[in-house]
Amino acid sequence: MAGTAGTTGRAHTARHPVAPVDLVDLAHPVGPVDPAHPVDPAAVRRGRPRNTDLDRTVIDTVLRLIGDGIAIGDLSMEGIAREAGVGKATVYRRWPGKDALLLDALAAIDAGVPLCTDGTGSFREDLIAAVDYIRRRSLAKRESALMRSMMSHAYSNPELWRSYHDRVVSARRRMLAELLERGIADGEIRPELGADLDLLTDMVVGPVLARATLRPDASLPADIAQRVVDTLLAGMRPRD
Repeated sequence: MAGTAGTTGRAHTARHPVAPVDLVDLAHPVGPVDPAHPVDPAAVRRGRPRNTDLDRTVIDTVLRLIGDGIAIGDLSMEGIAREAGVGKATVYRRWPGKDALLLDALAAIDAGVPLCTDGTGSFREDLIAAVDYIRRRSLAKRESALMRSMMSHAYSNPELWRSYHDRVVSARRRMLAELLERGIADGEIRPELGADLDLLTDMVVGPVLARATLRPDASLPADIAQRVVDTLLAGMRPRD
C-alpha cells in the first residue's frame, strides 16, 4: 500500500521523503504558489463554488492512507490525488500544498465531536466523560494512527505540528480547562491548584495518552477513565 502514496509510479519508501511545503492562508486556498505568476485570491473567490463532496473524498483518502499505516512524511499530493481518483490539478486548486491538506484532514476528524458534556450536574461524571472520550479516540484505528503519525512527524515538520496544535489540540484543551475551572468553582478542586490549569490539564489527559502512544501494547479498559479521575480527585479535592 505504501507505494500508492509516492510521488511516482514506483514504490515510495522512507528513504525518499516528500519535502514539506510551507503553510499558507487556509481560508483562501489558491493552488500551487508560483512567485513568477502570483494569483489574486479575490479572483479565485469569484470563481465557481468548491465541490464539498470532492473535498470530502480527498480528505477521506488522506485519513484512509494514514489509517492504513502510511506515514505523513511518505504522503504526496500526487499519490493522494491518484488514490482519490482525481487529477493532481484538482487537488492543488483546493489546497496549495500537502501541509494545508493534512491540516484540513486532521481538523476534519475532530469536527463536531464534543470533548465532554457539562449537562450531568456532576463534575466527576463530566470529567470521566472527558477522559473516556480520549480513551475511545485512542482505541479507534484511524485516530490512533493519526496520533502516532503526527507525533513522529512533529520533529521533522514543526510548523505542521504547531498549526495542528493551534487549530485542533488547543480547542480541546480549552474545553477541558474550562471544565476544571468549574470544578474549582464548585469546590471539587482546591483553589490553589487553579494557578496552573495547564498542568492540571496535562494530568487529566496524560495517563490515557501515555498508554495510547508510548505503550501501544498496554490495555485501555472501559473503566480506566473512572480510575484515572478518582485517583486524580483524591489528590485534588479540598483537604479537611
